[in-house]
Amino acid sequence: MNKSELIDAMADNAGISKSAAASALDGFIDAVGGALKKGDQVTLVGFGTFLVREREARTGRNPRTGETINIKASKLPSFKAGKGLKDAVN
Repeated sequence: MNKSELIDAMADNAGISKSAAASALDGFIDAVGGALKKGDQVTLVGFGTFLVREREARTGRNPRTGETINIKASKLPSFKAGKGLKDAVN
């Protein structure tokens, strides 16, 4: 499912217009992104948690040359599924 299909499904399920669903989805994406940028996590009970995980600096290897390279530490957005979502999938 891509973004436009998700907007269509949201509009049908909520009984709202597609433009309202698109606005709601964009607002959700902006709010989650802003919270993660500040270092917060977003928890939706029964659905899951959006959070930021930190990756430590490490060494890697260039597959083409075999040369050892240093990889910087970074922050990685992550999603941890909640029990309700896991149960729905299984």
